[in-house]
Amino acid sequence: MKADKKWVFTLFFTAFISIIIFITSIYNFSSSYTLTNSHKPISTVHRGTGYPPAFAYYISGSRGDGDRIFRLLLAVYHPRNRYLLHIGTEGSDDERMSLSFALDYPLVTQDDMSHAFSSISRDANFIDHTSDLGWKEGQRITPIVVDPGIYLARRAQIFRATEKRPLPNAFKVFTGSPWVILSRSFLEYCIFAWDNLPRTLLMYVNNVILAEEVYFHTVICNSPDFKNTTVNADLRYMVWDDPPKMEPLFLNKSNYDEMVESGAAFARQFAKNDPVLDMVDSKILKRSGNRVAPGAWCTARRSWFVDPCSQWDDVNVVRPGNQVKKFEESLKSVVDDSRVDLNQCS
Repeated sequence: MKADKKWVFTLFFTAFISIIIFITSIYNFSSSYTLTNSHKPISTVHRGTGYPPAFAYYISGSRGDGDRIFRLLLAVYHPRNRYLLHIGTEGSDDERMSLSFALDYPLVTQDDMSHAFSSISRDANFIDHTSDLGWKEGQRITPIVVDPGIYLARRAQIFRATEKRPLPNAFKVFTGSPWVILSRSFLEYCIFAWDNLPRTLLMYVNNVILAEEVYFHTVICNSPDFKNTTVNADLRYMVWDDPPKMEPLFLNKSNYDEMVESGAAFARQFAKNDPVLDMVDSKILKRSGNRVAPGAWCTARRSWFVDPCSQWDDVNVVRPGNQVKKFEESLKSVVDDSRVDLNQCS
């Protein structure tokens, strides 16, 4: 993958780069949305203290990924959640592949997610990070790149300046996994910024290759108010070559048992329509065909011709499934580790 063909993200993309943004404390409102708009909910969506956590998902893909994105959307759908879908046509095939969240797939239901996250602080930010930049310093951080796509509507390759810039003195640069789960309070800080740090770093990463591996990690670890809210994990199951390459290996049926035992929330990466996805759908998510993964909110009788989610009950009630115990144990483990290591952002 050629570094000079990487693209840089705009403010909009940076603000929503996480596959999941952990939402809390949104005022009550009525929802009348379903995936197909064919059925209206019969209960009001409530958010905030006393109700299960809700999630906002950012799902991205490239041209030709429509089927993958739709399948992923069905797998993670819940009426309490919000979804932002992005299909990009810019950049090389390699970089679109590396940024395609449609290559991920959940290993737990949304009821599992809400149930497990109810037991931890809603201010927690799951963000794999390190200040050990290694090879990224010389290949991604210090090179100066300009993305014409920020200013032009047409497709254009980025170009690189002949000189490099030194690492900044005003803040310490961190890097890590682009897949993060961020709290509402931290996202509001990044967007509204009662100090100038998020805006300063946004300008800095405009000239950084693969800014999604730098921006949130650097903001949170340089913020006195949020640096102790980090959990150094991305809750993903991946298998790597030895030595590791740029991308993890594609998963298949041979990885299923280990995936299930991992207690991860998501796994990456999968070939399109790989049979192991059908196993996850059948055994974990309990979904089939072009139907959403059912939860406690689905009340219609299940049959081959009736979608159980064609009728709704209380969407503020969750019913965890058979993976929730392993997921809760994994979640508790990484959260406990973060409490022990209070210098994660060093």
